[in-house]
Amino acid sequence: MELKHIIDKKDEYAQYMLDEITHICKDMDKRDPGSKGEKQACEYMADVLKKDCGCERADVESFKENPGSFFGWIYFTITFALAAIVLFFFCPLISAILIVAGLVIAFMQFGLYKKFVDRFFPEKTGHNVTAVKKCTGEVKRRIFFNGHPDAAWEWPVNYKLGGVGFEGHAIICGIGAVYYLVISIMYFVKYGIGFAMVDTSSTLFKMALWGLIFVPFLIGLYWMWNEKRVVDGANDNLSGCYMGIAVMKALEDAGITLENTEVGVILSGSEEAGLRGSKAWCEAHKGEFDDVPTFIYSYDTIHDPKFLMTNYRDLNGTVKADKDVSDLFMEAAKELNIPCIKGWVPPLGGATDNAAFAQAGLRSTGITGLNHKLEDYYHTRRDTYDNMNLKGLADCFAVSVKVLEMFDNGAKQ
Repeated sequence: MELKHIIDKKDEYAQYMLDEITHICKDMDKRDPGSKGEKQACEYMADVLKKDCGCERADVESFKENPGSFFGWIYFTITFALAAIVLFFFCPLISAILIVAGLVIAFMQFGLYKKFVDRFFPEKTGHNVTAVKKCTGEVKRRIFFNGHPDAAWEWPVNYKLGGVGFEGHAIICGIGAVYYLVISIMYFVKYGIGFAMVDTSSTLFKMALWGLIFVPFLIGLYWMWNEKRVVDGANDNLSGCYMGIAVMKALEDAGITLENTEVGVILSGSEEAGLRGSKAWCEAHKGEFDDVPTFIYSYDTIHDPKFLMTNYRDLNGTVKADKDVSDLFMEAAKELNIPCIKGWVPPLGGATDNAAFAQAGLRSTGITGLNHKLEDYYHTRRDTYDNMNLKGLADCFAVSVKVLEMFDNGAKQ
């Protein structure tokens, strides 16, 4: 199927995305994970997919989660670290144990997005959407476009100081914790004493005193997030939701139903709580879409066209995306002469929902449109509908339609 006539309307559909995103941001409740606003947005977009995009199916699905846990690890890790600093002067072995425990919690909950301390936080109900537009003939392949409808809690340090300040703060805290872990181990190895007062004449005691400089930074990390302020999330990630919806609407507006390719949209809620919606979606739909080659394109924060990127690794660099799915996006961009970077989501960069799909064995990749050196609008009140980039939306839309065209014609299967 030739879709050039749709690609040529990329500016029109970028404006459509902006108009719809503006409506959700202005007229609906805030969309923190597991909230009424997240559900409201899911129901609205499911209705759009049915009425305006020709989807025979647009199911709103619920799942249970504990969204406060994703940043709640801070309360465990930082409390353990501060207690360890005090305890170093009395029993270095316990100090080392506390720091290791805190770092493990941080790594599992925030580094790998595991449900490590979820049970300690209130349960809420999140929502996903699964929408499918059937083909006219035998289904031979399927493609899903994915975005997450929830919005983040604000990161105050990123708002005030930008990404360098935010990441620098986190790194200093990490160095501080490791610093005390190392001197605790050194003291135990040197003196063989783990449960006694530290010798105040020792060099390690003096090092511990110098290490107190880390304490204000560690205390400051308690305010890494502001759970009382939810950002609008226009770029992150209504842009990702409407990328797929716009493709579907463009097909419907043009009166196109593909012969052998099913096209769908997955809206996976509560990504900002640790990919909880996409993980729940993978569990709920296990095996359902294994009948034919199925590609998933997961969009997150489509903003700056010079940073349009296919992420070949995800989840802080720990998860590998599908090479064929990723390559197809790169090839489609090249065909249209639209710049697209081959990159990855680095450590401290977080994740896209692609990570959950890939971990579940599905063929997927993550597409982003932001500098992974965090911009000041990322997870802050500046992420508004009037701070969006129409060219960034238009370019990504054009490449996405080209991907669909190439996939429908049998590429990478």
